[in-house]
Amino acid sequence: QVHLVESGGDSVQPGGSLRLSCAVSGHTSSMYGIGWFRQAPGKEREFVAFLSWTGSSTRYSDSVKGRFTISRDSAQNTVYLQGDNMEPDDTAVYYCAATETSLWATRPRDYDYWGRGTQVTVSS
Repeated sequence: QVHLVESGGDSVQPGGSLRLSCAVSGHTSSMYGIGWFRQAPGKEREFVAFLSWTGSSTRYSDSVKGRFTISRDSAQNTVYLQGDNMEPDDTAVYYCAATETSLWATRPRDYDYWGRGTQVTVSS
């Protein structure tokens, strides 16, 4: 079992930056990777970024590519989502999730474990 806890959500002005953290614990040896998703009110949960657990390869949605960066700390127990040049459309609850069955997964149903989310609000 993998446990995920997001943190770092806050309010930020357009053009600002924010770093979200996902603390990962449990049986990480069985993980293929960590994904970040977001869900705005009235919208479907949207893929944001993926990090391969073993290869440290990344994948991003078109909406955040070039602005967001997913990374992992040296202890490999925290995954970050760095957002730069934030936009109002980035406003959402952000979730980290772990997949044990899929690589490069972009669908929520491909993920086995989820955090409870952290709110990000981008407004003037």
